[in-house]
Order: sequence, then structure tokens, then C-alpha cells
Amino acid sequence: MGEPAIRVEGLRFSYGSLEALRGISFEVAPGEILGFLGPNGAGKSTTIKILTGQLAPGSGRAEVLGRAVAPDDPVLQARIGVCFEEKNLYDAMSGRENLRFFGRLFGIRDLDADGLLAKVGLAERGRDPVSKYSKGMRQRLMMARALVNTPQVLFLDEPTDGLDPVSSRAIRTLIRGEVERGAAVLLTTHDMFEADELSDRVAFINEGRIHAIDTPENLKLQHGRRAVKVRYRQSGSVTEESVPLDAPDAGERLRAAAGHPGLMTIHTEEATLESIFVEITGRALAG
Repeated sequence: MGEPAIRVEGLRFSYGSLEALRGISFEVAPGEILGFLGPNGAGKSTTIKILTGQLAPGSGRAEVLGRAVAPDDPVLQARIGVCFEEKNLYDAMSGRENLRFFGRLFGIRDLDADGLLAKVGLAERGRDPVSKYSKGMRQRLMMARALVNTPQVLFLDEPTDGLDPVSSRAIRTLIRGEVERGAAVLLTTHDMFEADELSDRVAFINEGRIHAIDTPENLKLQHGRRAVKVRYRQSGSVTEESVPLDAPDAGERLRAAAGHPGLMTIHTEEATLESIFVEITGRALAG
């Protein structure tokens, strides 16, 4: 197995007396998405700010692409891409001009700005000033901007927060494309659906600590019920029953349910990432 693209060991950080990170450790491999799943204030954004050189860690180790993270490291900054919730775009410039400007900051003179705009569904709006862009369009432009230097590591802080379904889907598709070419992605989110859909592994972070880190599938298997929920219509009303798969008569009950004339649905009682997060941390993801 090769070297991790991101390595964090015993990372700590405090804002005055508030301990935001309390000794967290994790790794992200090239071509992997690690979803940081937690509520607001859990330590997600602080972690990204340290890994992108915006904050100096209080203690511990933070490496990206084999380099110790340090503020204003031009070598490292040339190899990473970032997309934050805050939109720091130039409103008077067009989308195309924004991308070309940031390309020049990386020494890229022949940037295919139109190609990047097409990737995020803004090909027809590239000449328009950003001041005329909707929130979803601005976020998609932020994603395009994060890709101007073909980064090896992407740091995405709530990339679809508050966006409409179309914009969210476009950004998720773009993230998958970057992973397919080998980029490592650290994705912070409090959106359970997004974490489940995108992440190879998820880390549950709350109050500055990582409480669990594993694949979504493994977490669901560990914390879910081995049962099937059956819903069927009978005598004008809907009846629902749970069939434990470990019960001695499970096979007989499932066969009977499948043959019931009023059968509506049969599905497993799989745990959700949100319910698992609450079980492990005692706190909801929202808020």
C-alpha cells in the first residue's frame, strides 16, 4: 500500500480556552473520499483549515502529500484544491475571468477555463459577471476554481450545503470524477445522505474527537438490526411487521409475506449513518 495523501496524528487545536480538536488521528489514501461527519462546531472546518495551512496546529502531526503542513507553503498549495462554504469570488469579473485569474496565481497561462466551466454546468454562463450568479452557480464556480491546478488532494468544506438538488448532484458527480483520476478527498459535511453516497469511509467527529471511522457499510452492519420490515394492506388498513432474520421461523414468515395478496413493501431495517452517529456520540448531526 502506498503512502497516504493525508496523514494526521494526535492533532490538537484550541481557540483560547475552547479545545476544538482533542488529539484526532486519521489517514486518507490517494483515490479515496473520507467523509468527516459531524454537527456544526464539531471540529470539521478547523481540521481543514489546519491541513490547508490557514491555522497552525497546537500539537500533533499533520502531513499532506508527505510534507508537514505549514502556513504559506507554495509547493504544497500548488498541489491541493480547496472549496469552502464562504464564497470569495470576484463579483465584477466573469466566471471565465475568475478561473483564469486563479490559474495565473498557479503560473498557468493556458488554462482551459471553458472546459472547467463545462464540467460544472456553467458553459453557457462563463461570460456573465459573477454578481449575476445564483448561490448554486457560485458554489459550482468555486468547485471549478478548486480544480484549476489539477490537485492531488481536494479539501471540500460542506460543498453542497443549502444547494438545490440539481446543483448538489452536479457537484457530487464532479467529486467522483476527481477521485477516479486519483485525487484524495477530505469532505466535511453534516449531510448524512451525501456522506453515505460519496464516502469510501466516514469519520464521526464530535466535540473535537473522532468517535468512529469505517466504511458506511461496515458501520451499518455493526449497528443495524438483522431484520426485514414488511408492509401490507389488509382489511382496508396498512399493517407493518418486523421479521428478525435470526428467528427460527424467519424463512417461513418471509415466504408468507412475499405471497400475501396485499403486500406493499419488503425492505431491510438498515441503520442510517445519522442514527449510528446519535447512538455513538449521543448527539444529532443537525445543529
